[in-house]
Amino acid sequence: MSTKSIISAILALGVVCAAQTTSEAQVPIAARTPGDVESDWTAVFYPADLANSPLLIGNDGGAASGGFRAWSLNPTGNTTTTTEMGHETPGRTKLVTTIYGVGSGANQKDLIVTIAQTDSYFRLYEAGSGNVTQVGEPFALTLGDWSALCAWKSEGSGEQYLYLFGKNQGLQLLMRESNGTVPYELVEVQTFDTPVEASACAVSINAEMVYFTGDDSPVVYGFVAEESTATPAISIVGEAGDDVTGLATYIGAEEDYLLVALKDAVEIYSSSMDILGTMTLTGDDDIEVQGLNVYQGVTRSYPAGALTYAVESATGTGFGLSSLQSAFTALGLETHTAYDPRSQTNTSDSIICDACNQGGFCATDASCSCFAGFNGTSCESFTCHDDCSGHGTCIGANICECESHWGGLYCGFKVVPAAHETEANGGDGDDPAIWIHPVDKAQSKIITTTKSNVGAGLGVFDLNGTLVQTIAAGQPNNVDVIYNFQAGNRTIDLVYAACRENNTLCLFEITSDGILQPISGGSQFTKPDYDVYGSCAYRSRNSGTQYLFVNAKSAEYLQYSLTWSTSTASLQTTLVRNFTGGSGGQVEGCVADEANGWLFLGEEPRALWRYGAEPDSNETEGVIVGEVGDGHMHADVEGVTLVEGPTADTGFILVSTQGVSAYNVYRRAAPHEYVMTFMIEANEVGGVDAVSNTDGITAVGTGLGDRFPAGLVVMHDDANQLAEGGTSDEASFKMVGLGEVLGEELTKEVDGEWDPRALTVVK
Repeated sequence: MSTKSIISAILALGVVCAAQTTSEAQVPIAARTPGDVESDWTAVFYPADLANSPLLIGNDGGAASGGFRAWSLNPTGNTTTTTEMGHETPGRTKLVTTIYGVGSGANQKDLIVTIAQTDSYFRLYEAGSGNVTQVGEPFALTLGDWSALCAWKSEGSGEQYLYLFGKNQGLQLLMRESNGTVPYELVEVQTFDTPVEASACAVSINAEMVYFTGDDSPVVYGFVAEESTATPAISIVGEAGDDVTGLATYIGAEEDYLLVALKDAVEIYSSSMDILGTMTLTGDDDIEVQGLNVYQGVTRSYPAGALTYAVESATGTGFGLSSLQSAFTALGLETHTAYDPRSQTNTSDSIICDACNQGGFCATDASCSCFAGFNGTSCESFTCHDDCSGHGTCIGANICECESHWGGLYCGFKVVPAAHETEANGGDGDDPAIWIHPVDKAQSKIITTTKSNVGAGLGVFDLNGTLVQTIAAGQPNNVDVIYNFQAGNRTIDLVYAACRENNTLCLFEITSDGILQPISGGSQFTKPDYDVYGSCAYRSRNSGTQYLFVNAKSAEYLQYSLTWSTSTASLQTTLVRNFTGGSGGQVEGCVADEANGWLFLGEEPRALWRYGAEPDSNETEGVIVGEVGDGHMHADVEGVTLVEGPTADTGFILVSTQGVSAYNVYRRAAPHEYVMTFMIEANEVGGVDAVSNTDGITAVGTGLGDRFPAGLVVMHDDANQLAEGGTSDEASFKMVGLGEVLGEELTKEVDGEWDPRALTVVK
């Protein structure tokens, strides 16, 4: 029986092999990249000319220039620092891989493949003698929040495939030469569901297996790599000794090894996940690795190949290399330094043929199995999903040419240009809120969070986007405004956020001109061993009581009452309710509808839910408003906001869908009819970049002066792109008029005079 058949049988039986370490080898960090780079993904490049150095390629996820970097695998002289050979800057990037021998004859090329988070376009690069050069223009727009990328070249046909993973889904893509104006094209073979959002993946050539794993889990999944449009049969291959932080394969002469990173160690398994040994990384304190890869060739510094990884330790953050020679010897493992990714294929047996118009796989019985978007008995025609949503023309297999003001997935999103943006501030923003000025609405303020260590706290901006104040806080995530809170004999406004640094409920007073200041009791602890994440505020129309909701990633919600203690002259909280929101998946964004007594919350991988917001509400009666996969909702479900109408049955719920950098609009009234999806594009004239990988959102329908007469929407932008190229280290939030989003007819359903301080409490 072949290795592939054995693995398939193991998967079919659902066999799970417990990770029991049999032997261990100490592996020192032999070299590191210079400086600090925010890193989590690596690839290696095998040069065709052995006179050139192989390359370590790593993503640049945080620097102003973003993109990816390439370093020589051979340190100069006796130094332990690598030499940088190239830095490409298409914007913040997570995923990068390498492919070999793409094309035919003299046109075959070895390429570096990336997909930038800022625009979701694929880009190709050649690596020459010390140079990295882009090939053609960005192509194959693939909207999504992608988290893993692996390449597989079929030994039988020589065709090159990519497996791209995102929010509980995977894509199989075919990379080939193009007959059009661009040199290469990516063809979608199929899209399939996955049980987790993959955080790492690797491909075994000999076993013909694709392995992947999710965050914070020891489970390794797998499916057969094959040229087929049949949905892959995904099963659990086994479990590692701890949560997996990276996967790689070492290609053997006959059998491959699966390498599994576990923080400061790398376990080595057979392709069916029988444990063969463990490599423990040494040479620094507090080592944490992820984004694993392997170079198997012989170099001056690494005679048996090198292990590459993203590393964070006491020395800093970047990329590291370790020699495999001593570890493989100590563990009794066979090396295969003769491995060459260019010599693994036979291109004479491609099953993509003219009889199927190059749009599908050709079967032995002369039938065709068409790729996604191709149609007909011989795949001679093409179709587009939902006929381009009625807002475009189908010009290729699932390729739409959209009408003006429409874009996104198959022209299904209304496209609105950003009007303004806040000044850059803080390292990692998340959520905004709008404070409405009690007298002059044009003097209202925007309040934003910075949840990273760099600049942790709240920022206050005017409606021009000018930063007017920052105030330190313990990594606040979400933020809400509380109006008319009775603090003794004073009626004040507050801002509320969950602060992750010390797991507290953080509150500040808002002065009459919109400036934040500390208030007594402004830091309230939650229950022991509870890690705060998202939050929102709710005032009961029945009792007048102010409540604070906070949640953990585990979907455990706590509801506190917020009161003023006259004896201590300070804020105080009391836990009044504890429940699990959604179906137990990770949650974050929420908003309260005070007029209806509802709480809307976002379960990131699954749905937008509605619950009762009163402490005595039945938390088992959650109602799904929109669900991932229903044709409108896409993961991750993130920020949620409410736009008030003149009555409790009018107005809208807006929710951000991070995976496609867009926002869904639902009617406030049950059953919460889906209205539209919109996205924010760049304003080239105004010099404002587009919104990507969005998180928090807030909106009000109240007219805010001449600048935003029909209300305002403010949204998080993950990648704040600079006019001169690259991505800023600091976050910005984009601003657009609510009327521009909703249009004239829907805006009529919004209360343009809504005053949050004029609410009636029914007791």
